[in-house]
Amino acid sequence: MLALVIVIIGVALVFDFLNGFHDAANSIATIVSTRVLTPRLAVIWAAFFNFVAAFTFGTGVAHTIGAGLVDIASTDVYVILAGLLGAIFWNLLTWWLGLPISSSHALIGGYAGAAVIKSGFSVLILSGWLKVLAFIIISPLIGLILGYSFMLFIFWLYRKRSAYRVDHTFRRLQLVSAAAYSLGHGTNDAQKTMGIIAMVLYTSGYLQTYDIPIYVILMCHAAIALGTLSGGWRIVKTLGSKITKLQPVGGFAAETAGAITIIGSSLLGIPVSTTQTITGAILGVGSARRVKSVHWGVARSIVWAWVFTIPVAAGVGALAYLVIRLFI
Repeated sequence: MLALVIVIIGVALVFDFLNGFHDAANSIATIVSTRVLTPRLAVIWAAFFNFVAAFTFGTGVAHTIGAGLVDIASTDVYVILAGLLGAIFWNLLTWWLGLPISSSHALIGGYAGAAVIKSGFSVLILSGWLKVLAFIIISPLIGLILGYSFMLFIFWLYRKRSAYRVDHTFRRLQLVSAAAYSLGHGTNDAQKTMGIIAMVLYTSGYLQTYDIPIYVILMCHAAIALGTLSGGWRIVKTLGSKITKLQPVGGFAAETAGAITIIGSSLLGIPVSTTQTITGAILGVGSARRVKSVHWGVARSIVWAWVFTIPVAAGVGALAYLVIRLFI
C-alpha cells in the first residue's frame, strides 16, 4: 500500500506541476504582452509568488476539494488516481490546442467521474457542487466587472496625464499587480492538489484526521511554482494578444481584478478557475476601451473549452477507474 500511495502522490504532484505549466499563461500573459518583463523574468516573478503563497491564505480550498465535493467515506486511492489521470489528460490536450481551460475544473471533473462510477451519484455532495458550478459563472463575471470598472476609473483619474506618463507609471505598478495575481493563483490552485494528497493519506490510514500537513503544503507550492517556471507558451499568446491588445494600464487593471477575485474566493474556501477569472478580467479591460477591440470569436472558443472541461475530464476519470479496476 505504501508504494501505491507514493505513486499516487507523485501523480498528484505531476498534475500540480502541469497546473502551473498550463496556467503560467494566466500569471504572465499580461505582463509579457505589455513588455514590462521578458518571458524569462516574468515566469521567475510569477513562480516566486506562487511559492510564497504557501505562507498566506490558509487551506480552506484544500478542505473543500478533499472533503466538500465527494463523500470521503465512499472513495479510495484508486478513485483518486483515476481522477488525476482524467485531469492530466484534459490539461495536456488543451495545452497542445493552446486553449486556456481550468485545471481546477479538470481535477474536480476527473475525481467526480471516477467516484460516481465506483459508488453512484449519491457520493456527490450537492452543496459543495452548487458553489463550484455557480462560480464557473460568477468568478469570470466578477473579473469582467472589476476589470471594466478599474479601467474606467483609471481613464478618469489620469485623463489629464500624457500617454507617456501613464505608460511609465503603470509599467511599475504592473509588477505589483502581477505579483498579487500570482499570489492568488498559487494559493487557490496549489490548495486543490493539497486536498487530493491529504485525502490519499487519510483514506490509506497515514493521517488520523483529515488535515493538511505542512510538508504537503510546501510540496504542492513547490510543484506549482516549478510548473509556472517551465511556462505554457502556447496559451500566453491566446491570453496576451488574441483576446485583446493590452497596454501596461490594461494589464494592471486585469491582474488587479483577477487577484481580488481569486484571493477573495480563497479566503471563502471556494475553488475557482484562475483561467476563467483572468480571462473575464481581460475581456472587461478590452470592453472598457472599445467593445470592438475584443476578439469575441476567440473568447467564444475559450468558453466552449470551459463548458466541456468537467464532463470530458469526468468521462476520462471514469474510464481510467474502470481500467484500473481490471487490475485490482
